[in-house]
Amino acid sequence: MLRERNEELERELRNSKEREEQMKTELSKAWERLRVAEEAEERLCNMLAELEAESLHQARDYHARIISLMDRLSQLSSS
Repeated sequence: MLRERNEELERELRNSKEREEQMKTELSKAWERLRVAEEAEERLCNMLAELEAESLHQARDYHARIISLMDRLSQLSSS
């Protein structure tokens, strides 16, 4: 009876160790996915910042162009 109980406990211990290893593997994979997601987020943030800077530059250029055209129209109308 003790031998059977001992064998049962050993099986449970092996099963527990196997589950622990599976959980470690899953955790490792999750950490890797998180790392990849964080890197992608950082790249996207950098791209967004570049696009924002570019759009601001274009808006300033367009504004300056509109002002220039308005000045020319004003000069033509007063001539």
